[in-house]
Amino acid sequence: MDERYEKFPAGFFSRMDESSDVGFYEQPRIVTHIDGGAIAAVGAIYEHLGLHERQPVLDLMSSWISHFRTTPATMTALGMNAAELARNEQATDTVVHDLNADPKLPFDDATFAAACCAVSVDYLTRPLEVFDDLARVLRPGSPFVCTFSNRCFPTKVIRGWMSVGQEHRPEIVATYFKLSPGWATPQIMKWPTPPATDPLWAVWSTVK
Repeated sequence: MDERYEKFPAGFFSRMDESSDVGFYEQPRIVTHIDGGAIAAVGAIYEHLGLHERQPVLDLMSSWISHFRTTPATMTALGMNAAELARNEQATDTVVHDLNADPKLPFDDATFAAACCAVSVDYLTRPLEVFDDLARVLRPGSPFVCTFSNRCFPTKVIRGWMSVGQEHRPEIVATYFKLSPGWATPQIMKWPTPPATDPLWAVWSTVK
């Protein structure tokens, strides 16, 4: 076991449902998991960081929608369900891959110029290995941004995520960046969303 995980409480990365993620994601879900205000905020964050201006882009733990306001010229969507990924009109390439089963990304070194992960980082059971490998497949100076709200599948999210209030969850993601040696100091922002819509946080860093 990676010694870095000793910095987290026992059981932090366990889940209510420890059955195969392949089975859980077998049926396509052509739905949005956050409301329109939060979706717009994700797109605004991507614009703010200039992700759409970089190529190629990796959309990690993706689905049928990638939330970009301006579609990147080249984007690979990596997710769990082939049918969902096939519906993603912003993707120029798709890859089915279970990061909890194998945190090593199926790409060469320095393949991508940016990466994003929308409303999914809380499902990673081996996040430090994933963040390590992201630093490998991204080029130096490339950004990786994680966005998330207060919604989730409670049986599949890690217990540590559910054990803290939503205002403290960005620090969990920032800790992943801090414990992975390939990243610069992470940035945290609660992005403004309209009243009565889902909240939206962003945590990002760049490859050293």
